[in-house]
Parts: sequence; structure tokens; C-alpha cells
Amino acid sequence: MPKIYEQENGVNVIAEGSNLIGNIVTSGDCRIDGNMKGNIQSNAKVIVGETGIVEGEIVCKNIEIEGKVKANINVGDLLSLRSNAVLMGNIIAGKLSIEPGANFVGNCKMQNSKVEIPVEKQEDKQ
Repeated sequence: MPKIYEQENGVNVIAEGSNLIGNIVTSGDCRIDGNMKGNIQSNAKVIVGETGIVEGEIVCKNIEIEGKVKANINVGDLLSLRSNAVLMGNIIAGKLSIEPGANFVGNCKMQNSKVEIPVEKQEDKQ
């Protein structure tokens, strides 16, 4: 059973050692330290920690990657690849930061406009 919880500061966390198959839709920050297969939509920041593995599609305002990601990513503002990051997929980003040592395989399209990411509310689906 995946350990999913929201900390007091509003950060959704998938803990190390957890496996999640499904989608995350949130207006707050999201941190992935476990394994996830599914899509992520966030109006805030997504962090894939050093032990995090994500496979799916990601749409967010900002993202910081330290772990492994196999996904197409659409970022309204900044995508940061830390030195131990592995990213396989295409990205669309306003800004891109890649530290030496990071691995990126895919295509990148830069766009200067800041896009508001539409996040579906649970009430809209009922």
C-alpha cells in the first residue's frame, strides 16, 4: 500500500519504498520519493527525489528532478535537472536548468509565456 500523505505545509508526498499506480491531480506541491506509474498535474512544484522513479506524463508549474523520470513534461516555468537526474522524454518549458552529470534523452521546446496549468477539481468530475 503506497504511503501518501499531505504534510502541514501542503506538500503531497509519495514516500520512498512506496509503489503508486494512478494519477495525481493537485493544486499544491508534490514530492515523489517512491515509484509511480501515472500522470501528474499540479499548479505548483513537483519534486522527484533521488530515490524517485516516475513513468507517465507531467504537467506542472515547476519541477525539480533528482531521480529517474520517463515522461513527457510540460512546465509553465522552470525545469531543473540535478546532477544525478535521468530524464527520458520530451519537454516543453519556460526555463531549463541542467547541472553537469544529469542525463537527458529527448527533445526540448522552450517557450517564454507562463501558462496557467488547468487542474481538474474532484467536484468537477462528479
